[in-house]
Amino acid sequence: MMPASLPNASSYLELSPEGEELLPRAGFITLSIVMAMFTVPAIVLNSTVIVVSLMNKQLRQPLNYALVNMAVADLGTALTGGVLSVVNNALGYFSLGRTGCIMEGFSVALFGITSLCTVALIAIERMFVVSKPLGPISFQTKHAVGGVALSWVWSLIWNTPPLFGWGRYELEGVGTSCAPDWHNRDPNNVSYILCYFLLCFAVPFLIIVASYSKLIYTLRQVSAMGCIEGGAAAKAEAKVARMVVLMVVTFLISWLPYATLALVVVSHPDAHISPLLGTVPVYLAKSSTVYNPLIYLYMNKQFRRYAVPFLLCGRDPWPSEEEGSEMQTTVATINNKVSPS
Repeated sequence: MMPASLPNASSYLELSPEGEELLPRAGFITLSIVMAMFTVPAIVLNSTVIVVSLMNKQLRQPLNYALVNMAVADLGTALTGGVLSVVNNALGYFSLGRTGCIMEGFSVALFGITSLCTVALIAIERMFVVSKPLGPISFQTKHAVGGVALSWVWSLIWNTPPLFGWGRYELEGVGTSCAPDWHNRDPNNVSYILCYFLLCFAVPFLIIVASYSKLIYTLRQVSAMGCIEGGAAAKAEAKVARMVVLMVVTFLISWLPYATLALVVVSHPDAHISPLLGTVPVYLAKSSTVYNPLIYLYMNKQFRRYAVPFLLCGRDPWPSEEEGSEMQTTVATINNKVSPS
């Protein structure tokens, strides 16, 4: 029997409003396993980004402030939305009642929008540093701290209203997680959803696209930049920009289906979207928490030099860039000594 404290629980959980079974028991177990496969690595990897960055002074650079902030937001999403999705899908229903639904919806939305705003912050930072639209700009600690603070404040401002009556959090998909209610046609709720979509999805998305487009244009000029003075520095900046571009692309791939689904529901209230189909974008969005630390680990050699030994209890299967250079120098010296004059 489902918790009575959650209104209309039966319409979201075991049965649809038409009396059809939303998902067989095996389907819920499958969703639980899939979410566990994303959630566990997300918790481990994002925790690693945070801990390693705090432990090593060399990683406390302005850009890394935003990357660590994203790790904090992604870790929060994994701990609230991810873990609860694993548990609730294993049970086959949402187990925390109405209050739990509100708190889970608020927490996941808060962390998710903070992460989205942080992606926009990183894209802007790279665009100004690499593309230099206003001339050379030094991205300093005060700028990074200000951007991080703004991402949390902006997310808090627009995710708090449902707690006080403007909009609301409700069950979504197959009824094992909660989010802003995209379906309710009450004018109070619709006005909130429209503002929320515009200011928390559309504006950051446009900022990301504009910055991303400028970065792509700049990256195409890297070869030409390498032929002029300062070309090595330009290539180094472009390498970081490629990492940011990849992070932006994976984030958009994860979140665009969810944003599109929400837009369709809001603009076409009579459209029939099956609960299972509505669940896929939700879980795709939650899977985004694992991609960024993987990209960071793979593409940032400085971070990898500290993170890999941390994860492997002191072992590092990949020699550092400095060690590789020393080895090449030693081999070259030996070859010079033994080669005939």
